[in-house]
Amino acid sequence: MSVQHLLERADLLCKQRGVRFTPTRRNVFTLIAGYQGAVSAYDLLDRLKELEPNAKPPTVYRALDFLLAQGFIHKVESLNAFLFCEHFDEHHPMQLLICNQCGLVIELHDEAINNAFERQAQQNGFVITNQSIEAHGRCRQCESAAPR
Repeated sequence: MSVQHLLERADLLCKQRGVRFTPTRRNVFTLIAGYQGAVSAYDLLDRLKELEPNAKPPTVYRALDFLLAQGFIHKVESLNAFLFCEHFDEHHPMQLLICNQCGLVIELHDEAINNAFERQAQQNGFVITNQSIEAHGRCRQCESAAPR
């Protein structure tokens, strides 16, 4: 799906939700949507400065907070990085597989994992308010290239 099409979908959702999709938020959205894999806030800042020379770290962090709140991106907690989500117009369970070798991040949407996790939380009297399930290892490509 093209970045332009994703931007149009996001713009429509923001209008429906009554939130402002400012030029800076749009720029950060466009940058992260065009990025392959997870990206740090400072890498985004470097790229944003090409569009907005006066951009500072708080500029990016405020935009990222907005994009997170709208479900347009996910935070990869263990990498302190951000990942674009093409499924932002629907609520979905999310689990991440992270390759320690090449940095590939694969987003999964497994309802069974989500339900089992929720069940375990409930059985332990725990209410989940924010969830991040991340697993680290090696992707198929790095695993096949690894010496035996």
